[in-house]
Parts: sequence; C-alpha cells; structure tokens
Amino acid sequence: MTSRCRRIVICSLGLLLLALPAFAHHSFTAEFDASKCTDFTGTLTSYDWENPHAYFNLDVKDDSGNVTAWIFEALSTAYLKRSGTQRRDFIDIVGKVVTVRACLSKNGSKRAIAETIKTPGGKTLRVGHDYANGNGDILP
Repeated sequence: MTSRCRRIVICSLGLLLLALPAFAHHSFTAEFDASKCTDFTGTLTSYDWENPHAYFNLDVKDDSGNVTAWIFEALSTAYLKRSGTQRRDFIDIVGKVVTVRACLSKNGSKRAIAETIKTPGGKTLRVGHDYANGNGDILP
C-alpha cells in the first residue's frame, strides 16, 4: 500500500469515528428529583473512587429491620478533592454507620444522588451539589 493510500484510509477511518454517537453527560433533572431529598442512615459497604462520578453503597435498615442496598452517586473525584473530601475519608468509614443526605432517583430504583455524608465522628463530607435548596452549588 502506498503512502497516499494509507493516508486516505487513515483519514477515512478518522471521519467514521467522528460520526459515532458521543456519550453525553446526564442531567440531574432527567434522573433525580430535587423535591424528594431525604436522609438515609445505614452502613457504608463500599465505594468506587473513579470518574466521571464517585459512587458508594449503603445498607439501610427500615423500621421492620429489613435491609435494602442503596447506590449513591457523588461528584467527580476532582470536585470531591476541591470540596475537602478525600479518598481516605471513604476508606475510614467503610463498615460504619453514616447518614447521607440525597435526592431520590425519578425511576423508583434504590439509587440517589448524594449531597453530604455525616460520619460517625460528626464530620460532614461534601460529596454533591446543594440540590435540595435548588441552587446546584457545591455545599460550603
């Protein structure tokens, strides 16, 4: 294959890649309900410190003693670090009872977007925007 042919093939492949659908970031209002924010108290079972969002899991007991696993979405790790929350904060509370302030998913799944986590020691970790108050700012 000549150099000219290779260039044509490479350019053609590049143009085809540009035609693939781009993955768009999801919207808060498309997935979550700011009018349905609540506190969850349960045991932090795990976390995923990754981008585009960090996630963590909480086992929440209801009044009957039944345990339900919930998944919480947080900000990106870069935002978490800027708001003062570090990976070590999650490591330190795995297996401990925490309280999470979060807004529920619109589809009724056991998923929510988190605003804060209150640790057993009383420290409040900022892990999301202030959706409950409607301004979407990172909590102070």
